[in-house]
Amino acid sequence: MKKFKIAVLATSIASLLSIGMIQTAFASQPIVDSISSQLSVKYTVNDNQAGEHGINCAALGADWAACNRATISLTNQGAAINDNNWAIYFSSIRMILSVNNDQFKITHITGDLHKIQPTEKFTGFPAKSTIDIPIVGEYWQLSETDVIPRWYVTSTDAKPKVIKNTDTEMLANFVSPIGDNWKRTPNDHNILMTPITRFERNTDVKMLNAEALRGQILPTPTKLTVGKSDITLDKKGVNLQLQGLNRASFSVLSQQFKRLGIPLTLQGFKIEANIDSSKFKNALPGAYQLNIIDKKATITAVDESGIFYAVQSILSLIPVNNKPTIASINVEDSPRFEYRGIMLDAGRNFKSKDVILRLLDQMATYKLNKFHFHLSDDEGWRIEIPGLPELTDVGSQRCHDLSEQKCLLPQLGSGPNNDNSGSGYFSREDYIEIVKYAKARFIEVIPEIDMPAHARAAIVSMEARYSRLMSEGKEQQANEFRLVDPTDKSNTTTVQFYDRKSYLNPCLDSSKRFVDKVITEIAKMHNEAGQPISVWHFGGDEAKNIRLGAGYQDINVSPKVDGKGLIDQSIEDHPWAKSQACQTLIKKGAIKDIEHLPSYFAIEVSKIIKNHGINHMQAWQDGVKYAKNAKAFAVDKVTVNFWDALYWGGYDSASEWINKGYQMVISNPDYVYLDFPYEVNPKESGYYWGARFNDERKIFSFAPNNLPQNAETSTDRDGNAFSAKGTMNWFDSYGLSAQLWSEIVRTDVQMEYMMYPRLLAVAERAWHQADWEKPYFKDREYKQGETHYVNQKLLLKDWTRFANLVGQRELAKLDLAGVDYRLPIPGAKIENNKLIANIIFPSLIIEYSVDNGKNWHHYTDPVAISKGDVVFVRSTFADHKKISRVEQVK
Repeated sequence: MKKFKIAVLATSIASLLSIGMIQTAFASQPIVDSISSQLSVKYTVNDNQAGEHGINCAALGADWAACNRATISLTNQGAAINDNNWAIYFSSIRMILSVNNDQFKITHITGDLHKIQPTEKFTGFPAKSTIDIPIVGEYWQLSETDVIPRWYVTSTDAKPKVIKNTDTEMLANFVSPIGDNWKRTPNDHNILMTPITRFERNTDVKMLNAEALRGQILPTPTKLTVGKSDITLDKKGVNLQLQGLNRASFSVLSQQFKRLGIPLTLQGFKIEANIDSSKFKNALPGAYQLNIIDKKATITAVDESGIFYAVQSILSLIPVNNKPTIASINVEDSPRFEYRGIMLDAGRNFKSKDVILRLLDQMATYKLNKFHFHLSDDEGWRIEIPGLPELTDVGSQRCHDLSEQKCLLPQLGSGPNNDNSGSGYFSREDYIEIVKYAKARFIEVIPEIDMPAHARAAIVSMEARYSRLMSEGKEQQANEFRLVDPTDKSNTTTVQFYDRKSYLNPCLDSSKRFVDKVITEIAKMHNEAGQPISVWHFGGDEAKNIRLGAGYQDINVSPKVDGKGLIDQSIEDHPWAKSQACQTLIKKGAIKDIEHLPSYFAIEVSKIIKNHGINHMQAWQDGVKYAKNAKAFAVDKVTVNFWDALYWGGYDSASEWINKGYQMVISNPDYVYLDFPYEVNPKESGYYWGARFNDERKIFSFAPNNLPQNAETSTDRDGNAFSAKGTMNWFDSYGLSAQLWSEIVRTDVQMEYMMYPRLLAVAERAWHQADWEKPYFKDREYKQGETHYVNQKLLLKDWTRFANLVGQRELAKLDLAGVDYRLPIPGAKIENNKLIANIIFPSLIIEYSVDNGKNWHHYTDPVAISKGDVVFVRSTFADHKKISRVEQVK
């Protein structure tokens, strides 16, 4: 009877609690609804050099004592909101160091996720009024894309909702123009790109006529002789007789001809090919000879890929018009680098299968052959692994779940829901299709599962798996693939502000089992696709605590160094420093120091890779820096992606890796990171930690096999000249790779904007060594304005040819392929009451408006401008299907 009364009482209490919770949730939903619909956000950057103007950035703990001032303005467009049971969550890629409105506090959650909450002093959002929240953040905010969309509101158990005016990719809806705050430091000598400065930059690029471009191919062949006759490809089309080429690749070429309106028939212009490796001495895969005369084209290739690339060269000659005519030519061609790659990050923000297939199409067109597929990161796991469903059920999804049992917390502007590119994954079938598609185009897919850092999505997923199996009483299974040591209480902060849950523990056998399981399953997919894995990318980058980096100093240190942030470093740990499993390894002498663990784990993973029959491993160079040399690994070959900025010493440190026996893939951020802006302008999207811009001309001018040379043709990230001298022996690079990281590349449209047409310049440098590139000489020093080793006339001539080919031929082909590329903004100025304009890719249409964009006029020659007219310019292509950003000529 007593037990019954206790049970009834417990049930009653539970019912009352349940009713209370329901009432609270019901009461809090209107708060969320009101704030999300009535409040609008305005984010304004006030000062990017706050340390120069009275803010003690060092005392606030800013890295390198660099901070900025900004204002978050919250405008209530409706009735007063006085409730204080709410929180606004938002992404900030800059750590917020102080809040200067005592009605609010801002808390860092993890990664870029922060939340604004009212304090006890909060007096409400008055009707039809604005409240400003001045903040100080770390570093700088030089681009409008530094501000992230989809701020959302929560309250108790209410359904979170996005604040309406931030639910957009049109950042101008809630981000104020950066204006004059575009400089990083007082010594920033970059040139802001405006119509006038663009005009000056474009002035030396002249329009070439059809004869000058006749017979030209992208990427440029090793040897090219253009004949006098032309061949018109009429309605009979072409007759492909490609002996030795597989059916899938033949089908790819057929589709490319048909896209250009050229059918395949037995009566068409004959293109014959065969493989004869004896005609090629020391040639790389893909080498070919091509002879086009009046009656046919003849191809001799070193291998299948050589046939494919030779036909790509023929396709490159064909213009997009109703009368496709090609020149007679003779070509001897071979790729410059064996590795010609694109790295795409699908971890931070998911990318659709369709946009990846389009990327593979364009890689094949321009003879790129390595697709480095970054499939995991802190913010997302993007590939199905049979037997580990949590990796996709949890790790591929982002939503507002503070427990992270059903999804990862929102990051990078994904908001509280999983209905956008913050969430998503490739099914097993998707991935196999992608690999098959790549194989048919002679592209090798190199999968990367990043570890031991950048592993938060995997770790959270395996913790969810652990919780599920423990609740089922399956302790042994729960621990089978667990990636964290529960004894590890290390206080660490990653480069992107995650805690210790970002680092897979390299000292656990369960971590090695996880790696083995993932490699096993992905290898099966490759085998089914007919392209067995030959290279596994380990990742390995940034396994460190940023707060123990060179930009900070301990608050109690004496004497203090100017220009460094002051923090309590006594509470900071290296990753895994307090893991008992890792301390055991140190005591056993398996590693010398806790900082060596990433390289130790790389060696351990190389053994797993070797056991899978894969004899080639790849990694970001910092992931293997504590290994003695390439021979320390179980596999025969180790390739590193070298990503040090050249002006920080990368022009020389690159040699260390080659001299240690590593194959080198040049992947420098200051030249071939495609997530950086096209130009120095706050309206252009992109990160800029390594360079303020990477446009097509800069990439084209890159010398990847003589890194010091680049100091003569470019500047550091602040627009200042730097000197570079190689002090070690240099052996040729294994390859060149461009990278597109996707922290703020949220959509497929944004991805293609950042990728094209820069990909063409990457392909040119990966395939062809230009005659203006100088050979490497040890101890030769280069510096812009002081040395003159590079033949600038040859460089300009080469660039002019390339720019004309892009503008007059290649962009039309991108249109046909459905690629959403970027159009450049014209250069323009008003001189003697006339508008004068130009553009970086000659033949693109320039338009101007004098009535605020109501009517646009085609610009061909200087045009008279009336006094008082406000002039805007833009470029357009393909009958106005594509239009550039509009800018005012001042």
